[in-house]
Amino acid sequence: MPQRHPADPALPDIFHALSDPTRLAVVERLSVTPASASELAKPFAMALPSFMQHMGVLERAAIVTSHKHGRTRTYQLAPTSLQLASAWLAEFRNHWERRLDQLDQLMITTNQMTRQSGDVPTTSKGAR
Repeated sequence: MPQRHPADPALPDIFHALSDPTRLAVVERLSVTPASASELAKPFAMALPSFMQHMGVLERAAIVTSHKHGRTRTYQLAPTSLQLASAWLAEFRNHWERRLDQLDQLMITTNQMTRQSGDVPTTSKGAR
């Protein structure tokens, strides 16, 4: 089992922010280069105030940062939050890969023992 230390309190906010398709698409877009709010909003069929609510969720989760220059607000990724989520997922991925490796080894050993003993497993369809 992954280590029993308390999860970072920011994780629920990070995963909540990434759970929405609009916000996820914005993160993907910002992985290429920073962009203004209007550039980011362009592909979405929603009013700018509604889109800005999505940006607020991403900013509160510390996934993006913004700065204002004149009337233009530009957003960029803040990789620390994404690295935190990635590390948490990696810990669980490593745990489950080890467990699946153990299951695979058990199945191989069981299959070899069955062959050596001459027992042939039967299915319920063939038995009457």
